[in-house]
Parts: sequence; structure tokens; C-alpha cells
Amino acid sequence: MQALVLEATRELKLREIDLPQQMGAQDVRIRIHTVGICGSDLHYYTHGSIGPFKVEAPMVLGHEASGTVIEVGSAVSHLKVGDRVCMEPGIPRLDSPATLRGMYNLDPAVRFWATPPIHGCLTGSVVHPAAFTYRLPDNVSFAEGAIVEPLSIGLQAATKARMKPGDTAVVIGAGTIGAMTALAALAGGAARVILADVVAEKLAHFADNPAVITVDVTRETLTDVVRQATDGWGADVVFEASGHAGVYQTLLDLVCPGGCAVLVGMPPAPVALDVVAMQTKEVRLESVFRYANIFPRALALISSGMIDVKPFISRKFPFSQSIRAFEEAASGRPQDVKIQIEMEG
Repeated sequence: MQALVLEATRELKLREIDLPQQMGAQDVRIRIHTVGICGSDLHYYTHGSIGPFKVEAPMVLGHEASGTVIEVGSAVSHLKVGDRVCMEPGIPRLDSPATLRGMYNLDPAVRFWATPPIHGCLTGSVVHPAAFTYRLPDNVSFAEGAIVEPLSIGLQAATKARMKPGDTAVVIGAGTIGAMTALAALAGGAARVILADVVAEKLAHFADNPAVITVDVTRETLTDVVRQATDGWGADVVFEASGHAGVYQTLLDLVCPGGCAVLVGMPPAPVALDVVAMQTKEVRLESVFRYANIFPRALALISSGMIDVKPFISRKFPFSQSIRAFEEAASGRPQDVKIQIEMEG
């Protein structure tokens, strides 16, 4: 079937490719409707690798997806043909130690869409385990369903933070993951979120939210803003969602004594962290790698209206213009947060 294939660094083709489509008793076949372009997709497109994961053969991109069930396996009872769904892209071994401990995202053998050598979902249809396929509530659109995946990262971060009602949270980075983390922090009980970035256009998405203080760090110092907002005490939770190595120089200055720092963004190289500064405040350090048991919660929050992701869906392109969509996403237009591709026909 036709798919968007990464042939080599910065070389994309829309072409026919033979993809495995064998149905099992516990699988469903899904006609893809909407796929979001993720930062990891862009990194493979522009650099050909992320850490140890290298694109060494043509690979179909895409892992943030929604669609419609068109076939169900004989053992599937909770889904039916015609259901609108979104799909969790990482499939672990169900008998792995990580899965049995409820941390299936940490299974070393997880098969994750568009992570070499696993093909992604920017194609007409996919076969997927029903256990990792979730029916969209009637008031949740395909576009919203396709952004559940990055929202789930934000919700995993808020869960790891063990937030309490009334907390002050700092989110560093207002890209897709930072924006979703800010929304998750508010849903998790934060009374206010201090959101920082170097791109004013991304911060502007939160301009009308009275619970969010936006900080353009090209004009003011985040440490000073946090100090002023908290009467010098510091934030209860600090989420690092930028992946920028320089942030770590002052990261612990933002956290209050007994507070929590959650590492969400991935720096491109090892970073230095002042352990003694962390110890003298008894700062709790948490980290996030994808998510586990979060997709249903994300859907419930969108459906209830507690979280509105629609303003963060910046532009949509038809599948026939997928290459242009990636070129646009890679150009880094400052007002873009999430670009999505819609299948045609």
C-alpha cells in the first residue's frame, strides 16, 4: 500500500511499500484518518537517528494516529467495525517484567511505531492489538484523537510529579510536549503554571489563560519570575520539557525545598546536575519515558472539556502533501505547535 517512506536523511517518498498486515484473534484493522508529525519523526527526517536508534533501511514515519476500525479479530469484544479510535503506538511484550510491574513503557523489547526498525502508521491502514486501541468518545474528533499521544506524555509527567491541588508548577519549553505538560499540570491540580520559552509565538497560545504566567526568557529571567511569584520559596514542581542542556545550570534554583523536578525533554548529550544543591533541598528527581496506562485518562480529560487541545493543532495537510507537511514542520515556523496529516478518500 502507499505510505510516506523515509528513504534517507531528508529524503521522503510517497510510494507503494509491502507492510505486514496479518490479523490475529486479538487484533483490529484500522483505516488511518489523522496522523500528527512528532519531534521524533522530524529528528529521523533531518538527522537519520535519535541516540542509538538509526534509520538503516527505508522506514514509514508516523506514530500519533487516529482512525476507524474496519475489521476485528475473533477474540475482540470491546471494539466493533465503525468505531472511531486512537492507538497507543508502543506494544510491549505482555509477559515482560516491566509489563507485569505496570511499567510496560519501560519494556526493552517494546515495538514502537516509527522507531527503527519498526514501520510507522503514515499509510492507508494498520493492524494493531485491540488492547492498545481506544474508542474515541463521540465528542472527540479524529484530530483530537491524534494528539492524545503527546498529551499522554504530559499526563505521565504530571502523574510522576505526584502533584497536589494548589501547586505552583514551572514548565520549561512551550513546544508540543511543553504545552501538553502545562495542560496536564493544570488538570493535575496546579493553581498556576509558569511557562517559559524563547519563542513568543508559542507562549501566545496561553495568553488568555489566567492560570498561566508566560515567560519569554529572551526578555526576562525565569529564576527571577519564579522567585517573585512564589515569594522566594520556589515552585512545587518544575517540568523540564525543552531538552536544552543549558537549562540544567539553573534547574534546581527553581524548585522549592522538598519539591520535585521532572525531566521530560531529552538533551542531545549528557548534562551536569548539581547533586549537592539537590540534596540540600531534598529535591525529588523524576523522569519520563513515554507513558503507561494513560491513554484512557487523556481521552476522558479531552471529552469532559477539562483539557482543550484544539488550539494547539496548527495546520493540516492532505496525505498527498505529506512531504510538504514535513518540510513545513522542519522549517520551525514559530507559530506552529502541531502539524497533522489527514488521509484522503
